[in-house]
Amino acid sequence: MKAMEKYHPIDCDLHDYLEIACLYHYCLRIELTDGTYLDAKALTTCTTADKEEFLLVENHENQQKIRLDRLSAITALTPGATFSTVSFRRAIR
Repeated sequence: MKAMEKYHPIDCDLHDYLEIACLYHYCLRIELTDGTYLDAKALTTCTTADKEEFLLVENHENQQKIRLDRLSAITALTPGATFSTVSFRRAIR
């Protein structure tokens, strides 16, 4: 990711899945737009003064912020989760 790329907000309905994941601290498989993925526990979301939104996750006792427009998909790994896989891919216009 280039540090100066403009942030593109995600659709509002996708925020609901992130909030549920954070509320229940779901373990997620997080797929990123660059093709990489990581497994981590969802902690919270946050917004910077520049209006960029992030998902704060924890894996192996390390916390990491992921910019929401870098999400390609999330899959809940926690048994009994209220969703399975959610795609964040933007529609091509």
